[in-house]
Amino acid sequence: MADDDITLFYQEMGDVVPLKREHRVALGGGAQDDRDSSLAERRQAAVAAPEADRNILNDREVEPLDPWYVLDFKRPGVQNGVYRKLRQGRYEQEARLDLHRMSVRVARKELFEFIEQCFELGLRSVMLIHGKGERGADRERSAVLKGHVNVWLREMPVVQAFHSAQARHGGTGAAYVLLRKSEEQKRINRERFMKGRVPIDK
Repeated sequence: MADDDITLFYQEMGDVVPLKREHRVALGGGAQDDRDSSLAERRQAAVAAPEADRNILNDREVEPLDPWYVLDFKRPGVQNGVYRKLRQGRYEQEARLDLHRMSVRVARKELFEFIEQCFELGLRSVMLIHGKGERGADRERSAVLKGHVNVWLREMPVVQAFHSAQARHGGTGAAYVLLRKSEEQKRINRERFMKGRVPIDK
């Protein structure tokens, strides 16, 4: 830049006054610490939060059933012969759950976990003892758990069929339940079926 240009620049800028700056407040460690502690608390709360309830069974009020009402349910595809054997109590009961004296809330949790565990273990035929409730003070509402069991079992995809038990096993105060085969059980059955068989060469 030529000397004349520099002189001209200073002449033009001679009366320019710098703008006033607002006083800046330095953020102390406290504000930052508050943010950090808040973040830490939120993270801890997220970790400590209870697991989402996986229980698919509804918790609404269900109409109680008559103590002598026979539970009867079969999904499409279940063979009639298989269902007949279930009704007649001819399958060995591999596990049982007694719901006597449980509240509806507790029974909902216990039944869901029981059926889920039985399925994971590859069990096929189990029994639920829900009771008739005929000793209750209010006979008309005495079979409350039985009504819930009738609804809950239908809501579980792994339940293929169920039926009130034979008199020797508790009659209408209990139910036989047939579960779907787990993938592991299907694999075992395939291996058992193929044992000793020689594949046909094409």
